[in-house]
Amino acid sequence: MPRLALYALAVCALAVVAAVVSFVSGSWLGVIWVLLAGLSSNMAWYYIRRAKAEAQPQS
Repeated sequence: MPRLALYALAVCALAVVAAVVSFVSGSWLGVIWVLLAGLSSNMAWYYIRRAKAEAQPQS
């Protein structure tokens, strides 16, 4: 797995934890954390798909 994908997954996991903590404490700031989790999740999928595409032989 590419290094950037791992970093994006780590950011996604931390953003989800931050969103849960924020919502539990009663703050609406968790909405921003949810958006950040979605963005970093999409980045991780992009890097994984790009690495798979580069690994396949060109025909």
